[in-house]
Amino acid sequence: MTPPQRRSKITPEREREFYEAALDLLRESGYDALTMEGVAARSRCGKSTLYRQWRTKPQLVAAALRGTSCVNLADVDTGTLAGDLRAATRSAVVGSGRDTALMHALGHAVLQNPELLQALREAVIEPEITAIETMIGRAVARGEIEADNPAVEFVAVQLIGVMRARMMIEGRPVDEAYLTRFLEASVLPVLGLRVPSPS
Repeated sequence: MTPPQRRSKITPEREREFYEAALDLLRESGYDALTMEGVAARSRCGKSTLYRQWRTKPQLVAAALRGTSCVNLADVDTGTLAGDLRAATRSAVVGSGRDTALMHALGHAVLQNPELLQALREAVIEPEITAIETMIGRAVARGEIEADNPAVEFVAVQLIGVMRARMMIEGRPVDEAYLTRFLEASVLPVLGLRVPSPS
């Protein structure tokens, strides 16, 4: 785990300005060209402020992605696992479709930069996995699925993976229709959950 950061007090509004500056530069020039100095100049602050808050470029980028995301899977609780997974995919589509340029910039960078990959895992991916596992835990407790269903361990990997894989394989972001088909063909049946008949 990354050691705790020394953080000075900044307002949420100012923090969001730093995040938006970092992500704008990332879209414009890519990860390699992004610098803490450039973010400082874009957001009109001293670079020491950024280093006190985030210490490294990967940590700033990961925090910016987490801090500007409109998706919070931890808030999803519809009362059924199928409903939770459908709501989660709808939320994920909102986040992915709005920022193709950013996903392109990060897609290559994470393959070349282990520190960035680790920061993204801690700030973005692990919270998503935890939220999906919580949905599954509730479903087991309600008796919707069996705890020993072998498909359970793959649900988070499937949902998170398909969001990133379609762009790499087909050059297109996922949309709600695509994710719904994927969910109903590849995830719900192996969990033993009923899939609606085609209308």
